[in-house]
Amino acid sequence: MTHLGLPPKQGLYDPSLEHDACGIGFVADLKKEASHEIVEMGTAILCRLTHRGAAGSDAATGDGAGLLMQTPDRFLQRVADEAGFGLPEFGRYAAGLVFLSRDEQERAWQKEQFAAAIAAEGQTLIGWREVPIEPDRIGRTAREAMPAFEQIFVGAAEGLDQAGFDRKLYVIRRIVENQNHARDIFFHVASLASGTLLYKGMFLAHQTPEFFPDLRAPDLASRFALVHQRYSTNTFPTWNLAQPFRYLAHNGEINTRRGNANWMHAREGTLKSSLFGDDLKKLFPVMTPGGSDSAQFDNALEFLHLSGRDLCQSMLMMIPEAWENQPEMDPDRR
Repeated sequence: MTHLGLPPKQGLYDPSLEHDACGIGFVADLKKEASHEIVEMGTAILCRLTHRGAAGSDAATGDGAGLLMQTPDRFLQRVADEAGFGLPEFGRYAAGLVFLSRDEQERAWQKEQFAAAIAAEGQTLIGWREVPIEPDRIGRTAREAMPAFEQIFVGAAEGLDQAGFDRKLYVIRRIVENQNHARDIFFHVASLASGTLLYKGMFLAHQTPEFFPDLRAPDLASRFALVHQRYSTNTFPTWNLAQPFRYLAHNGEINTRRGNANWMHAREGTLKSSLFGDDLKKLFPVMTPGGSDSAQFDNALEFLHLSGRDLCQSMLMMIPEAWENQPEMDPDRR
């Protein structure tokens, strides 16, 4: 049987009890211009993390691997031209990798919902690009569950700053995700942002640059690369749960996952935001149902950051320092 997501609850198995553990790597050079060398170093690190990954009975199907990078503007400008449309200057557009249904009618519906949400939020759908792939580089199990891959390009509304644009992209994504979840159609937006781009999938580490020829293009340049090789000890391998996620890569298990999700859900009734305003309720549930502990951590981090906090403050809120046995801590801080 082919599973595009987790199997249903059955016997002694309960998907709500899933956990995960993996391996990560990071390379950056903030002093130089973006370069393909950084991407090559990232994929080299990823391949050296092979021992941190896992495979099932199909030895050519991995638990998941991927690479998060800075938006490669020069590369995207070129491939957009080849696809028949132009892009605005860097920062005024977003590119995202989208996992769509392989059914043509469902895929057309998904793209229609995306277009409608983009228009409703006052942004511009620039175009879609079919992402080149090499399916023979991955295992049979991964191919059987493989989605369709396209990159979406969205233009920012006139007068909207980059932070406001990223918030609108977040709202658009959540609207379309909720619509697909309601119809129980496989759908996943790996990334959709003005500053980052992600390539990931149900791979062994070395298969990532082999499956996506884009990663081998000389003009695909970045100043950083965050990579992840998955060892899903207690979580079924799926295309959407491959990492990195949109903000982070994680290599452990979060044992307070259920409590975290319950608290976030409970807070949704009292949340307010001057930045999101009436858009706030479109984001709920903040935690994507069925996500792994790492995926839901990423959901909460994204929400805190796009609500107006810088990334450092958001991370400190997500992982607070020990306080129970710190009698000298300021009571307000406690």
